[in-house]
Amino acid sequence: MLVAAADGSSLRNPGPAGWAWYIDPTHWAAGGWPRGTNNQGELMAVLDLLRQTHGQGEALRIVCDSRYVIDSCTKWMAAWKRRGWRKADNKPILNLELVQAIDQALQGRTVQFEWVKGHAGHPLNEQADYHARAAAEAFQLGLAPDVGPGFGPGTAARSAVVAPSGPPPAPDQPTLFG
Repeated sequence: MLVAAADGSSLRNPGPAGWAWYIDPTHWAAGGWPRGTNNQGELMAVLDLLRQTHGQGEALRIVCDSRYVIDSCTKWMAAWKRRGWRKADNKPILNLELVQAIDQALQGRTVQFEWVKGHAGHPLNEQADYHARAAAEAFQLGLAPDVGPGFGPGTAARSAVVAPSGPPPAPDQPTLFG
């Protein structure tokens, strides 16, 4: 079983944000945005990990310090889908694009999620946190983050910034896209 940690970081919430996943020194990735939330970073770390490890044929355990991400993927997602991607109160779910992309990336995969306490010395989680924060700090300084080696050939060449889609959000709403 492949074991990886996924983490997100936001220097203000929302603010410069980063995400990262980490397996070992030769298999990790990071990215972020000039403006995003920690939850968006947490979700993007899981999504990128799922995408980069797709086709490996190996079960995946994702170590994560975000109960929001774990519950989104293991408890709430099926009900959201049945209700047309709405919460029980019929309000839209947050971070819909990321959640739907994770749902698609989970199809046909054997994935387990494990919660760990953040900033408590778990080696993989500490490394994911380090790289996520470094990405957020890079965006705060207007620099490109170190995106890491990725999982295999060609995976590190992807963009660290997600392209916007749809209409721009209201100015007071958090956004992945700046």
